Amino acid sequence: MASVSSQPQFRYTQTPSKVLHLRNLPWECTEEELIELGKPFGKVVNTKCNVGANRNQAFIEFAEQNQAIAMISYYASSSEPAQVRGKTVYLQYSNRQEIVNNKTSADVAGNVLLVTIEGNDARLVSIDVLHLVFSAFGFVHKITTFEKTAGFQALVQFTDSETATSAKDALDGRSIPRYLIPELGSCSLKITYSAHTDLSVKFQSHRSRDYTNPMLPVASSAIDASGQFSLGLDGKKIESESNVLLASIENMQYAVTLDVLQMVFSAFGPVLKIAMFDKNGGVQALIQYPDVQTAVVAKEALEGHCIYDGGFCKLHVSYSRHTDLSIKVNNDRSRDYTMPAAPIMNPQPPVFGQQPPSAAPQYNATTQYMPGPEGYQSSAGWAPGPPPPGPQSMPMHSHPYMPPQQQGVQSEMCPGPTHFNGQNGYPQGGPPPRYHQ
Repeated sequence: MASVSSQPQFRYTQTPSKVLHLRNLPWECTEEELIELGKPFGKVVNTKCNVGANRNQAFIEFAEQNQAIAMISYYASSSEPAQVRGKTVYLQYSNRQEIVNNKTSADVAGNVLLVTIEGNDARLVSIDVLHLVFSAFGFVHKITTFEKTAGFQALVQFTDSETATSAKDALDGRSIPRYLIPELGSCSLKITYSAHTDLSVKFQSHRSRDYTNPMLPVASSAIDASGQFSLGLDGKKIESESNVLLASIENMQYAVTLDVLQMVFSAFGPVLKIAMFDKNGGVQALIQYPDVQTAVVAKEALEGHCIYDGGFCKLHVSYSRHTDLSIKVNNDRSRDYTMPAAPIMNPQPPVFGQQPPSAAPQYNATTQYMPGPEGYQSSAGWAPGPPPPGPQSMPMHSHPYMPPQQQGVQSEMCPGPTHFNGQNGYPQGGPPPRYHQ
């Protein structure tokens, strides 16, 4: 994949050094990822991660200078740039000949731990479960949870660094006890020290908790009509249902356009509006249905499933707090289907670049839009056939929520390629599949 940045990937004016300076790395890039990047060229003897104000720079030191030269020379002549987690990394020689200080905030003991929950059900681990796990080692002052590129994470604040170190040493790499999450799959903990010393918690909610201040106001989004925290069987706050869905796309190896999303989500009912946007280094979209019931059916059917075979473009679907999207202009990032005659303004290339033509499997759909839910017809869906391989795939045409196929109208969503060993970074069989209307 070609670099989307206008800045050069290399600077040729530096004197060669066995230490390389890397820029534009993903947030919280790990030492293991840096070593893996340099391994084909020689032995990496030292690293320094998360450097700079945005913590997106790093240094790697090779055992020999010619190994560092080999890495620079390779990527300078290669059509494929150096990448970490899909992001193009910019390389140059460092003006230092060795890394003299490899300590980062993750290495310096503190009273706040950064916890990454790993596993297919990591996003379902509640803040109460985390409190039970970490309070076994001492009084937990505060917890905040959030989602980043690295996954579902939490900050856990203890009284002092000694207590935090005890918890880190005991829990790092361990799994959450199954009796605390009986309805979920295995979830393991990856723990480092955080640079924070005192977390700021303004409200008690399902995403943040201050156990030192019981008088702190409770966020209205975290309580039900009875004034109690509304939690499901897994200990996580029950989502308030809405007619607008928030869809996040994971492992986006192929471009997903607004038309592709419309085709996928219209299989369950009329889609009124769609708005796409970039957030946290990924692509998200808001999809509006005419009623909550249709949105519930679509969410239950599509959560965790992939648009393309092979685990590509996996959907994570939740309810949005919005109820009516404001679409001011129809373009390739936003569309109001209740006004089908509105002109398309300022067309832009699809997300992650233009898809070149190919003879690869294609999307095919025949969809008719009406001004409102009455008289709506849609034939979009997955065609019958053997289910694609992989535990995450599901033959959507047989899903109990799937509307019946209309007589005389056929459509299909073909699985995408599955192997990444072709030329130019594309799978065997050509570039990504396209859609047709």
